[in-house]
Amino acid sequence: MKSWISRPVPQLPGSMPALRLFDTVKGGIVTLEASGEQSMYVCGITPYDATHMGHAASYVAFDLLNRSWRDGGQQVSYVQNVTDVDDPLLERATATGVDWRDLAAGQIELFQTDMSALNVLAPDHYVGAVEAVPIIVPAIERLLHTGLAYRVPGTGAEPDGDVYYDVEAAGKRSINTAADDAWTLGSVSGLSDAEMLELFAERGGDPGRAGKRQALDPLLWRVARDGEPSWPGGELGEGRPGWHIECTVIAQEYLPKPFTVQGGGSDLIFPHHEMGAGHAYSLAGVPLARHFAHAGMVGLDGEKMSKSKGNLVLVSRLRADGEEPAAIRLAILAHHYRTDWSWTAAGFAQAKDRLRTWRDALAVAPQGSAGTLLGRLRTELANDLNAPGALAAIDAWARTALAKTVKDTPAAGSATDAALVSDAVDALLGVEL
Repeated sequence: MKSWISRPVPQLPGSMPALRLFDTVKGGIVTLEASGEQSMYVCGITPYDATHMGHAASYVAFDLLNRSWRDGGQQVSYVQNVTDVDDPLLERATATGVDWRDLAAGQIELFQTDMSALNVLAPDHYVGAVEAVPIIVPAIERLLHTGLAYRVPGTGAEPDGDVYYDVEAAGKRSINTAADDAWTLGSVSGLSDAEMLELFAERGGDPGRAGKRQALDPLLWRVARDGEPSWPGGELGEGRPGWHIECTVIAQEYLPKPFTVQGGGSDLIFPHHEMGAGHAYSLAGVPLARHFAHAGMVGLDGEKMSKSKGNLVLVSRLRADGEEPAAIRLAILAHHYRTDWSWTAAGFAQAKDRLRTWRDALAVAPQGSAGTLLGRLRTELANDLNAPGALAAIDAWARTALAKTVKDTPAAGSATDAALVSDAVDALLGVEL
């Protein structure tokens, strides 16, 4: 699938120090080894609605990681999927009378336009679930052959043949390897059985499905139903893949095994990343990723942002209202990526004021100030992508520049320093001044 086109990233003198990142699985900050090559998979959208601020915040967060790695001289392989066939998409298409393919295509185009506007670097591979079916089917067949998946008989209106992942069998098989990084259910999330069961039901699972060996076993292959799209599945029969196996197979196809960082919103920790990690270990005998990192959730004025509440803040709507994408990005960067936060009119107004102030200061950049600021930005971002700290550093620089203007009127700014500050803010934070 075609991705959007990234804007050029300015080259800066020097380089980023070793990055330290909060690893969800380890429960603390880890140093990412600067091996020269890094790899990242960030779970993409299900394209049945426009990009809201929660989506934007997650992709901006991992864009910071991408930019920081590149500034440190690392070669980055970045993959993102798009779940272009799934129950929510099909349900929305039916409700609106739109062909599901047209709905998906329109929303993917809108998402990519939003990402381009927000200056999010494009993935090297942008892969749809539909186009990945030919590589997903053999992976599921292998799980069946190795006894880590099973077919469920039909009951009532459900047909025979849906294929599920056996989490208990997979966990036992992993433990038998005696590897320190072997996967068992809960390895990624650290949740209790009760917590997992509750979230599984809330987030697309079917714990009550008759015929399953364990309530938390996730769907691998949904056999064809009347009125639903389906694809050839070899010995699985016609059907379509489950959500978790899609991401695992795409990641293992395009990235090393294991890759460096699995990213996404904190709502993906369970069941999505938990199950994906299990699938990966069952298929390759190694972890899905070396590190798992997650972005916080975004609300609106203190309430959870959701489609059902109708309180989504859409990037496309803000852009249509004439708001500058750089200001939207700054409003996101004002919050540490791991924190839950709320979008507010006051916060957005502050971001727009901040952008104006920085641009005013750029015209009077003090001689010799840019190098110090660049070092500070790198220090903050190397510390778990501390964007608020980076913004505070630029605020302090701008105050100094503008104060000198008042004191020493007329002030002659340094064009060299202005250019370096502008390049640094663009390259590291993705904000064009």
